[in-house]
Amino acid sequence: MSLPKGIYPTMITPFTDDNEVDYDLLEPLLRWYENRDCTGVFAVCQSSEMFWLSQDETMKITRKLMQLRRPNTVMLASGHVDLNTPDMLRTAQAIIAEGVDCYVFITNPFAAHDEDDDVLLRRVAEVTRHLGDFPLGFYECPSPEYKRLLTPYVIERLPALGNFVFLKDTCCNMTELRAKLAAAQGTALQIYNANSAMLLESLQAGCAGYSGVMGNFHPKLYAKLCACWQDEPALAQRIQAVLGITSAAEKLAYPICAKYHMQLQGVDMGLHTRTPRVDPKNFDHNARYVMRQMLQVTEALEDELGL
Repeated sequence: MSLPKGIYPTMITPFTDDNEVDYDLLEPLLRWYENRDCTGVFAVCQSSEMFWLSQDETMKITRKLMQLRRPNTVMLASGHVDLNTPDMLRTAQAIIAEGVDCYVFITNPFAAHDEDDDVLLRRVAEVTRHLGDFPLGFYECPSPEYKRLLTPYVIERLPALGNFVFLKDTCCNMTELRAKLAAAQGTALQIYNANSAMLLESLQAGCAGYSGVMGNFHPKLYAKLCACWQDEPALAQRIQAVLGITSAAEKLAYPICAKYHMQLQGVDMGLHTRTPRVDPKNFDHNARYVMRQMLQVTEALEDELGL
């Protein structure tokens, strides 16, 4: 199996005024992605604030999304915040049982920063031998302790350990990314770039699409770039310039800025977050001006392109 090429936004989680998961908002939020040309969504990930969700909340969110999704929406999910392999396996098996299309592991729990790739591969094998040929992925997540990038050495050996079909790459370096693409060539593993500024170049190098936080703002433009870069290079360059410049917006108290941007587009979502480092009070008037102006620019381009 291989995943469809395209875009997989990292889904955010809505919370109520009481800081509880707002399950009623999952449907309009999912429809927002589906109506904006997303190939699928990457649910229960860092953007979803998975490190501050309980196991019960993780399972309820996953179950609800699987009940709500349209037939052609590809559902990726992570959800494990465990640092030991037995717990990682239990979480994976539980989420897989809900019917997701691909289960995505985060990389750093498999090896400490001072442990080598063979340690990581051995621990991956301990988990994946229980999962058969179910489609699996990796996400080079910077939390909870550090960001572990997969090396070409690891990528070359993944097919022997499981049915790995997805990598959300966060290296933000084209030299490293080209080496990874070369290592994945001839395997089922497809690489989806999380870096907006170098998305076009990564597609030209062989990436299968985009999976990142800016899919929570203007996914139609990401989808259009992934669809047009081969046949309409001038248009692709133009879209890329907009995506690269606007990607700086993620520094404005994310994920609060994404929730505010959703508000501007009709999703009745509060700005509450459980992420400890982000205080809603710090999402100031200037940040709101930036969000509104970014929306004005991107919607004008979407209208011009008939998206």
